[in-house]
Amino acid sequence: MTDQAVDTGGGRLSAHPATADHFLGRTRELKELRADIERAGLDTLSGRKAPRARVLLIAGRPGSGRTAVAEELVRQVAERYPDGVLRARLSEPDGTPVPIERTARELLAALDVQAPAGAAEDDLTEALRAALAERRALLLLDDAAGAEQVDALLPDTPDCLVVAVSGGPLTGIADVRPCTLGGLDTKSAVELLARYTGSVRITVDPRSAESLAEACQGHPAALTLAGGWLASRPQAAVSDLAKRMHTDAVEGAEGADATPLARVFRLVHDQLPAPAARILRLLSLAPAGLIDPHTASALAGCSVGAARAALDEFVLLGLLRAVDSPLPEYDVPGCLHPLLRSFAESQERPAELQLARARMLERTVRLLQSCRAITETDSPQAREKLQETPPALRFPTPRAAEEWLRVRRPALLAAVRVAVADGELDTLARRLMSQLVRAMAAHFGTQAAAPDLYGVHGLVLDVAERRGLHRERAAALLNLGDLDAQTGRTRDALARYRAALDAGREANDPYATRRAMESVGGAHQELGDYDRAADWFGRALAERLARGERTEAARLYGRIATAHTYAGRYGEGLRNWRAAAAGYRKEGDVAAYARALSELARVQEYAGRPEESLRTCQEAAEWARRADEVRLQAALQLRLADTLDRLGDPTAARLHRAAAERMLNEEQSEDDSSGEQDANACEIRSASSED
Repeated sequence: MTDQAVDTGGGRLSAHPATADHFLGRTRELKELRADIERAGLDTLSGRKAPRARVLLIAGRPGSGRTAVAEELVRQVAERYPDGVLRARLSEPDGTPVPIERTARELLAALDVQAPAGAAEDDLTEALRAALAERRALLLLDDAAGAEQVDALLPDTPDCLVVAVSGGPLTGIADVRPCTLGGLDTKSAVELLARYTGSVRITVDPRSAESLAEACQGHPAALTLAGGWLASRPQAAVSDLAKRMHTDAVEGAEGADATPLARVFRLVHDQLPAPAARILRLLSLAPAGLIDPHTASALAGCSVGAARAALDEFVLLGLLRAVDSPLPEYDVPGCLHPLLRSFAESQERPAELQLARARMLERTVRLLQSCRAITETDSPQAREKLQETPPALRFPTPRAAEEWLRVRRPALLAAVRVAVADGELDTLARRLMSQLVRAMAAHFGTQAAAPDLYGVHGLVLDVAERRGLHRERAAALLNLGDLDAQTGRTRDALARYRAALDAGREANDPYATRRAMESVGGAHQELGDYDRAADWFGRALAERLARGERTEAARLYGRIATAHTYAGRYGEGLRNWRAAAAGYRKEGDVAAYARALSELARVQEYAGRPEESLRTCQEAAEWARRADEVRLQAALQLRLADTLDRLGDPTAARLHRAAAERMLNEEQSEDDSSGEQDANACEIRSASSED
């Protein structure tokens, strides 16, 4: 297993290389941390085996280089953990703790462990511990907001190691000694400046460089911004910046604005051109701190090219980090996010900030529309609509669109959460969620995207309840119920379906009402309450018959028949399968008619009528032949063989089995590329299981 990273603040998977030539200082701290790995814990000293992974804590202020120290430690000891390195960010850029459920799900995904959509937090953390139980892995949990986040993710094995990064102690986790970081030593701080300014400017004035490092208090983030500012101004003297920093320290504001990082950030911000400074401030609105040129362009109302140039300039200044990604993508360092937000709120009117957020969401909606439309090029209408899309918003190929959707998935999900939490942009939020669901279904499939879709449907439900939108509330409840049912939470699904039925009735939505009735019946059937299942299917059937929907009515006759059959009421089952078959025949659906006859034959066999079952099965086989349903024909031939065996005619049974085998071999030779298994061809699916 190769080293992997999970940033669950945005949910993305990425690599975080930490190489020795990029790391400065902290020799003593790293030595202590490595020694702490080998240190005997309290359990060992008491003669007990350690029940959980050892936790190393690196504590410090944001921007103190705490994550860099953690990454360097991971680089130095990673070879001891052959099952790889997992990384998770436990706080959003604005400091909001990431839900444990989301972190656990992303870590499981990095381990290639599928977690059911909508699973509870306890189930996911238990699955994570089970997945790590037989592994020797290293977990880097960055930016932990509290001990409960780390504690919930701890592996129950001493073979794993957890490196946690936090602003303070993790009270409540036993046997953890924090390694608290201060500023860099003067030599390392000056060397960090030299990486930006070049060695010559430092060599000619070493005392000014040391003075600047002192003014920055050895704070790595402040030194980075100072170095970037000097690098962008080759004519500026290091002494000038050092004097300015010392003067600001004497005359500066109190509290957070008096920190070295705040002072140097203000200097960098104030000397940017006005358009660039405005783009920088508005980046505080980027969901999860993840930015691409389209996001910056929409926020600032400028061209994509101008936004890309500004973002690259911010990287050189140390204001942004370029993300290791196949697409241009950047993130805001967590220590700068509060400063960006403060500057935006103080220098932009609230209406301007809301407009910028709306532009960003509207651009995202249009990109998602284009992302989905590229998959529908067989449709003339879709092609025409795609041609009307501005070139900057088009994707050249479906593969490019899928790659964009995969890379931007964390930011897109964060944008949905931000839009819903805003409360004033619900129309845009609804459009965004609708397009995101469609794009994910088109590119990933509903099964693969189910965990993400479950969360989106939950947010749709929140907006629908807030706005009193009964139709959308019913749709969200039905979607959530379906996902609950697929993952075995049938009682939860039943509650969702009943609520959807109420919402559908309030909205006077016939489709939602009928769909909810049928889903309630299906949930009761799954729970083994066949009487209630048949009753609810019957209610849905009455609605279909009243609207003249004969094909749907035939399908529901089949579902009612299945419920009666499960309950052992074969007479009712036969009556309803005959009604289903008659409905399909009237509609001219030959394949469905053949399947209904096959199910009728099966119930006749259950009812102890083998001769009738044989005749019905032969008729079904003939109709399957007319419909060119080879697999159904083969399954019916096998059923005929079983029936003939029971009737005492083994010779005829062998002939039917040989015919079935021949059909399946011919079908397999034609469909080898599909990878389907022959065994599946022998199953006759009832109408209820098809649904």
